[in-house]
Amino acid sequence: MAELASLRSLLGADNVLTGEAMAPFLTDWRERYSGEAEAVVRPDSTEEVAKVVQWCVEHGFSIVPQGGNTGLCGGATPDHRGRQIVLSLTRLNRIRHVDTDNDTMIVEAGCILQNVQEAAKQVGRLFPLSLAAEGSCTIGGNLATNAGGTQVLRYGNTRELCLGVEVVCADGQIWHGLRGLRKDNTGYDLRDLFIGSEGTLGIITAASLKLYPLPVAQCTAMLTLASLEDAVKMLSLARAGFGASLTGFEVMRNNCLDGVIRCYPEQRLPFDEEGSQSPWFALLELSDNESEAHARERFEVVLSDAIDAGIVQDAVIAESVAQSKALWHLRESIPLSEKSFGKSVKHDVSIPVSSIPAFVEKTNAMLQQQFPGVEHVIFGHLGDGNLHYNVARGTAYSEDELLSKQQAIYELVHGSVHAFHGSISAEHGIGQLKRDLLPHYKDPVELALMQKIKQALDPNGVMNPGKVLQER
Repeated sequence: MAELASLRSLLGADNVLTGEAMAPFLTDWRERYSGEAEAVVRPDSTEEVAKVVQWCVEHGFSIVPQGGNTGLCGGATPDHRGRQIVLSLTRLNRIRHVDTDNDTMIVEAGCILQNVQEAAKQVGRLFPLSLAAEGSCTIGGNLATNAGGTQVLRYGNTRELCLGVEVVCADGQIWHGLRGLRKDNTGYDLRDLFIGSEGTLGIITAASLKLYPLPVAQCTAMLTLASLEDAVKMLSLARAGFGASLTGFEVMRNNCLDGVIRCYPEQRLPFDEEGSQSPWFALLELSDNESEAHARERFEVVLSDAIDAGIVQDAVIAESVAQSKALWHLRESIPLSEKSFGKSVKHDVSIPVSSIPAFVEKTNAMLQQQFPGVEHVIFGHLGDGNLHYNVARGTAYSEDELLSKQQAIYELVHGSVHAFHGSISAEHGIGQLKRDLLPHYKDPVELALMQKIKQALDPNGVMNPGKVLQER
């Protein structure tokens, strides 16, 4: 296409991909969405991103920003109209500055999360965002979806870990908002508009992130539980006993870990045969600023009380870093093992913690009544009320049969979430997957305000159209 010649002159021919070279960028990680694009471009700087945006405005193209392409809602996948440019940010992968006195780090959007964690560790600091996809997801994508992960209980979502952003706006202007301030009350908080907007308002190209002291010791334990009610009771005990030192509290239904072991036979549950059949498991992590002995002593006291009270059936405390990693590896392998057994109907929901047992019991029963034989694959971050409530085909349905019922399953589950005063998206975003569901569960005034913000910041619809909000 002749129009692309000027784009190649801006970025270099090797950084404007067309034809078969675009294939890895056109399908999402779950292989649920595929689209078409005129080209995939790979800018090397914020200034080059701005030039791409200006080019798209001039030539009538829209832009789909993409980081590690690990999203779960189709937010980084182009549509089928062919008038879009996929803008890959993976070459913007520099760590620009680390300030240990201010405990901040300025990184570009294409930095892989694990690399940011390691860079912080090298200067004796912690960047606490931790996800199963941390070896391939990027900071830009984490910010675009306001990602959560396993340590939200202590440190908050990505939004809470970011002090400032650099953004290329929909007209190609650059907002230099990389502040490292904890306090800045000088008007509207534009940073929070762009975080979680999934690239629909502008393109985040860099961020100023918060760092924390490295904990002196971390202690990890896996527990067996008879019920979700006991898991909630254990969470209350852990909060009272550990306070802010409690950094993780994950819950997993038995079939989740059974799937991991079937998929990855080298992994093992640390319990005997009876314990391995427990209905529910919890994974706790405690970060201590005194000593490993102090952390373990606190863990043993709280867990002993929980066992004596009949809340916990059994507990295994990791004796080494390797054992701790093995326990976390079991939890983090759940999404990959689930994918290996075929597509499921996924739900990323948040519910008030106190209501989670009732929500699961009621929703499971309604699903079995309407879709007998489906399998409930339930795991997530109990500490912050976030469940990955997934519905798998089990032995009752083929993959195609299950997916043909997807819309009805969504309506049932999301209706139940709404009835329990929850949210249909806790940490994965909206993307394409939940765009058309949003009007059914969002306050009409709130949705109208979102439309007005979109119109004000992106009047020409250049930024990731068809994601989050329905096109007008």
